[in-house]
Amino acid sequence: MVTRVDGMAKDPGRRDDVDAIVAAWRRERPDLDVSPLEVLSRVSRLARRLDLARGSAFSEHQLEGWAFDVLSALRRAGKPYELSPGQLVQQTLVTSGTMTNRVDRLERSGYVERRPDPGDRRGVLVRLTTAGRDVVDSAMADLIEQEKSLLSELSEADRRELARLLRRMLAPLEARPGEAR
Repeated sequence: MVTRVDGMAKDPGRRDDVDAIVAAWRRERPDLDVSPLEVLSRVSRLARRLDLARGSAFSEHQLEGWAFDVLSALRRAGKPYELSPGQLVQQTLVTSGTMTNRVDRLERSGYVERRPDPGDRRGVLVRLTTAGRDVVDSAMADLIEQEKSLLSELSEADRRELARLLRRMLAPLEARPGEAR
């Protein structure tokens, strides 16, 4: 039986694999504080399930995760849905060589096109095509449905609180200079 306390679902009988892992480590190494495993092992397992859900959503549209990342960065840029390769590198956290390869592949698929940068004679801009916008919009809608399913056990209040706590944890890590983001 699930009861609600302060907007959060409480199910004292519900356990997951992490509970067993933590209990085993506490038994085997009582000298260690293994409490971080209670949070981060769950985050790791959720990340794996999220990767699988994303892969499923993207494969429905014959996209790989990297392609969705590039196309969605262009889509989020707003009309005319274009960014410089350097901006794409910043947003997707890959090297410029990797980005060149990705843009080449997306261009061959008809999802993006390169055009001269009117503000810089030496530069180019990568623009989302209509086909690219259609595929990223469809993939995004499917992704949202997959992610809603992963969050279905949480109330809206729980989701907001979890988002707040994760932001509190992630923001300082992203602000550290010189670390991989």
